[in-house]
This record gives sequence, structure tokens and C-alpha cells, in this order.
Amino acid sequence: MAEETDSTLIQFKNTVTKLGSSTQGYGDATLMRFLIARSMDSDKAAKMFVQWRKWRETMVPNGFISDSEVPDELETRKIFLQGLSQDKYPLMIVQACRHFPSKDQNQFKKFIVHLLDKTIASAFKGREVGNEKLIGILDLQNISYKNVDARGLITGFQFLQSYYPERLAKCYILHMPWFFVSVWRLVSGFLDKATQEKIVIISNEDERKEFIKEVGEEILPEEYGGKAKLVAIQDFEVIPQENGRTN
Repeated sequence: MAEETDSTLIQFKNTVTKLGSSTQGYGDATLMRFLIARSMDSDKAAKMFVQWRKWRETMVPNGFISDSEVPDELETRKIFLQGLSQDKYPLMIVQACRHFPSKDQNQFKKFIVHLLDKTIASAFKGREVGNEKLIGILDLQNISYKNVDARGLITGFQFLQSYYPERLAKCYILHMPWFFVSVWRLVSGFLDKATQEKIVIISNEDERKEFIKEVGEEILPEEYGGKAKLVAIQDFEVIPQENGRTN
């Protein structure tokens, strides 16, 4: 099995080179995410990797999105970063009642990159390994129709699927109101099977208890049955990395 994986990795690297790009500077753990996302098909994974590199160069030319590039999105204080779960995955919380569809789609897309990069970077131990994952909580409590943003949700999940392969460990959806069911059905149509399997809609007390157990009381805010305080993402300090790059 190991030999087969090594052979697939070599094919993957060779195909990337043939496509005019390079895997230099990226560890096998990073490359494996692309292979897993494409069912170990080296050609499809290589194409995905090359597209990702081109996207990063265009979308994130400085290597990161600073707070100053996404002021309107940060101002609402709707994203929270809580530290590491029981399985050592960083926990990001979205409070949808604080979100309103963006009038500046370019800034919104940059904001998605900003929050995903920062969440993943919070899991690094000195430097990036490449296989770090994250847990997301989408809290729909107290939302009204003016907070509903199917386009924004689709964009966020498509970014995860296309540009952050195998970064999502699990996404919990809490307090889904009846009127959001049709919205979620629409959004789900844009998600691939692997992503859908990582999404858990909490709808009863037993599921809530399991959710608290899986994430961990120590980092889960009090509002969700834990012992921690909410920490807005702009208030969360991430230690600078040795290799200075988020994949």
C-alpha cells in the first residue's frame, strides 16, 4: 500500500511538472490532500493542484489576507476562533445572525480566504505539516430572512472543496429554523458527496450531547454547552510560522 502511494505521488509530481507548474516547497502531506480529494487519481489531482496554485497567486499575492483588506466583514464580529478540539482541530464558529449578504463580493471572497487561512494556521506547531484540518460550526440561531445568504454559503463551501481539499474535518449546523431547510437543500446541491458526509445537522438533545463530547467542553463556548468564552477571529493571536505559508 505504501509503495502504491509513493508511486502515485511520483506520478502526481511528474504530471504537475508536465502542466508547467511545480510541487517544490510543498511536502507530501499537502500533496496527499489533493490526491485524496480526487480519489488517488494522479492526473485529476495534479490538475487540481495547478489550478489551486494559480488561484492562490491571483487571490492571495502577498501570501495572506490582512485584516485591513476585509474591514467590513470583520466589523460584524460574526466569526469566532476557539482553539483546538479533542482531536486537535481548530474550531471556527459562524454566527449567521450577525451576517448580511455582502455588497462587495470581492471583499467577501477575500474574507473567506482570511478566515480559513487563519483558522488552519492556528493548528500549526511552529510550522505547517500540510494535513491540518478544521471544525466549523454554523450557528443559525435568531436568524431572519435578511441574514439568509445562499450565495455566500455556496461560495464558502466551493472554496473549501476547490482550494482547501481535505481541510474540513466536520461542520456542525445548529439551530436550523424551518424556513432555512429549503435554503440548505439548494446549497447542498453544490456540495460533493465527501463534503456532505462531513456535515452534521444537530436536531435533538442526544446529538447535542455527542457534539459537545466530540468538540470538547474546554474550547466550546458556554453558549453551546462548553466552558469557554467566545473569541472573535480578529482577537485571536496566531503565532507566525517558520515557513510563513498557509496551504
